[in-house]
Amino acid sequence: MKHRKRKAKVEKGSPKWMTTYADMITLILVFFVLLFSMSQISEVKFDSVAESFKNRMIFDFMPSPVESKNPTDRTEVRENGDDRSDFDEPIDVPEITSEPEEEIEKEEAQQLDELMQEVQEFLEKNSLKDIISAERTNKGVVLVLQEQVLFESGEASILESGRPFLGKLRDLLIQVPNHVRVEGHTDDRPIATAKFPSNWELSGARAGSVIRYLQNNDPRLESGRFTAVGYGSTRPVVENNSKENWRKNRRVEIVILESEYEKNEQASLSSS
Repeated sequence: MKHRKRKAKVEKGSPKWMTTYADMITLILVFFVLLFSMSQISEVKFDSVAESFKNRMIFDFMPSPVESKNPTDRTEVRENGDDRSDFDEPIDVPEITSEPEEEIEKEEAQQLDELMQEVQEFLEKNSLKDIISAERTNKGVVLVLQEQVLFESGEASILESGRPFLGKLRDLLIQVPNHVRVEGHTDDRPIATAKFPSNWELSGARAGSVIRYLQNNDPRLESGRFTAVGYGSTRPVVENNSKENWRKNRRVEIVILESEYEKNEQASLSSS
């Protein structure tokens, strides 16, 4: 009896390996599309990408572009809401609002104006306008004390006659929370003594003497609020060509720093 040859059973649809391969290619395509969109990200593009992921119909009902033998085997309808994805409902993200630069600049200018007005009123009330001059700069409010008010020529010890003025300034600084920078300045005539080999040492010592007296162990004025700087003769207000101009350049400046200027200065120092 003759045996009949059995015909090989032909599987319907695409081979099984084709499904896995097609899924991988699709995922790679999506990955590169995402990379491209993120390289040129904008609010509109980001929203559209997020919106596309919220629509899970693409993945639930057509997981592969290659037709399967039984496509309904890999789909199910979720009626009870279990196993929901994070993309099902939009997540409320708090909006980050930033004030326009013009508004910030107006606020800073207003703060400086108020501080300057307080200082002017204080100087007038304490009869200091003829001794201490005040001006507003981008740094804050600058109080200028001439050398003859505080020091003997070539010395850094505060005169007895200058201590009452510094005492009144201490009262002002207690009322104001801003940081304070005390700057010492000299004229360009060279100095060479055992105590001060140059104008650098003299200007720095004068700034330190003023801070030391202002604090005077007063717990209301913390050391961290003060900075002493000696500029020597590098920042004259007038040319060093006469006795009168030399006198103007020999000075101590007490700078009540504006908070925003201080932040920018600290940021530039930390980055350098």
